[in-house]
Amino acid sequence: MVGNSIKTTLLLGALTALILWIGRMVGGQTGMFVAFLLALVMNAASYWFSDKIVLAMYQARPVEESQNPQLYRIVRELTAEAGLPMPGIYVIPQQAPNAFATGRNPAHAVVAVTEGIMGILTPAELKGVLAHELGHVKNRDILVSSIAATLAGAIMILANMAKWAAIFGGFRGDDDDRDGGGFLGLIVTIIVAPIAAMLIQLAISRSREYLADETGARLAHNPEGLARALEKLEVASERIPMDANPSTAHMFIVNPLSGRSLANLFSTHPPIEERIRRLRSM
Repeated sequence: MVGNSIKTTLLLGALTALILWIGRMVGGQTGMFVAFLLALVMNAASYWFSDKIVLAMYQARPVEESQNPQLYRIVRELTAEAGLPMPGIYVIPQQAPNAFATGRNPAHAVVAVTEGIMGILTPAELKGVLAHELGHVKNRDILVSSIAATLAGAIMILANMAKWAAIFGGFRGDDDDRDGGGFLGLIVTIIVAPIAAMLIQLAISRSREYLADETGARLAHNPEGLARALEKLEVASERIPMDANPSTAHMFIVNPLSGRSLANLFSTHPPIEERIRRLRSM
């Protein structure tokens, strides 16, 4: 668990450094300051509004305890075990089995499950999934993933600015960058930096999934329940692809996108086989 946390910290540091570097390449010290402010503004917006946006995106509706007492009972048991406040519970009207957690902190957390996931999992398996999502809440992964996404988004914006600056001759790096090194740096900014940002963001997402698996298995006192749930979800999600926005794919317990031909390097989730192996080795 400690190793994954250190890895995440280092990766977030790499994203921040990349933003500052791009700002310097585009506008010297002033550009670096502007890039830093852009990252702050985007992170603040993500912190306060990302939960409302994603719930509205999937037409998630709050569910009362009288409507699904089993779901409430499991969440209440797990939050008591984790020492967390009771989160809001939402249901997504889709048959593709999946789940995610969102909210800016544990006091404002939300756990959302699809209608389909409740139809294929046993109570022990559903408990494993909900424990995984509450593991994200306990580990502050919601905030971490939001920061990573907004930092990556800021890098995309800055790289696009650098492209237009190059087209219209507005590139202004530091004085020592006006030779061939400055031109090379601009090419790296436009082409390589967005790819690097995407790969770092994906690495953060995969690292947090492993951590949430471990935390959830300990909360539920049953790694096998989550392992069996992941086996079922992998098969069912391929058979019933989810109508999901790619920008939110990292939030779900299993990748909701139907395209499976991409290399693992470009996946928001680690291989399910490896997640199951780690759970069963606990």
